[in-house]
Amino acid sequence: MNRRRAAPALAALAALAALPAPSALPALLPLLALLVPALAPALAAAPAPAPAITVAWSEKPPYYYIEDGLEKGFMLAYGKALFAAAGIDATFVREPQKRIWSRFRTGMRNYCSIGWYYLPERAAIAQYSLPVYTDPTQLVLIAPKAVAQVRAHATLASMLADPALTIGLLDGSSYGAELDARIRQSANRKMLSNVNSAGMIQMVAADRVSYMLSDRTDWHYSRSRSKSLESVVQYEVPDVPPGLKRHIVCSLDIPAATMEKLNQAIRVTPKPVPAEK
Repeated sequence: MNRRRAAPALAALAALAALPAPSALPALLPLLALLVPALAPALAAAPAPAPAITVAWSEKPPYYYIEDGLEKGFMLAYGKALFAAAGIDATFVREPQKRIWSRFRTGMRNYCSIGWYYLPERAAIAQYSLPVYTDPTQLVLIAPKAVAQVRAHATLASMLADPALTIGLLDGSSYGAELDARIRQSANRKMLSNVNSAGMIQMVAADRVSYMLSDRTDWHYSRSRSKSLESVVQYEVPDVPPGLKRHIVCSLDIPAATMEKLNQAIRVTPKPVPAEK
């Protein structure tokens, strides 16, 4: 507080303290008339507490999911640990992928989301943290009735050039800039679905598509929990790009100081490890 502004307040407090207790009440109002204006600038300057940041996550077991009414997933637990370590008040909510990116496009404020690949078009509407996780290389999952047809191709490039094959794709999801471009140029029929990765694996098992590209961790998790997937064939091809890094993304209004707190937490917190490998 400025000393010149504080002087009347200090004098008023000193006079009030000097009064005998029975005499203090009648003198209180005039003294407060001096005290309140003197304290007002300091009270006005006190910073308001920062509102909690909304942190969205999309269903993708075993990364993030709900089981028996409880939020679970190794990346969800890691995300919560990061915000806590950074001292950032956050509220975690489950939202579909397409809604999350719609919120970023429409400029929702005070908003973050966990676990996204870097794409130039997304970097224009959101700011990226340091990497929080690196995916394993993706693999091909083949539907039971399409095994011979897909295995006739020794590479992903050859597979994508076959117009007789149908590739299953998660609507609103990215496979990384390189694979996204190759899929767009593919001669395959494309079946887009709003299901999550586990749902698309079920579609492969049901022969609704010829094949899909799958996160290795997603596949191991789903296979270990469903006998209906025993007929799905795992297929390795040499020209699948290396696994990509995932980041936390935040709306453009989040202050640089807050992003640095988050990045510092990422630097010092051990990276997550899935139970399924």
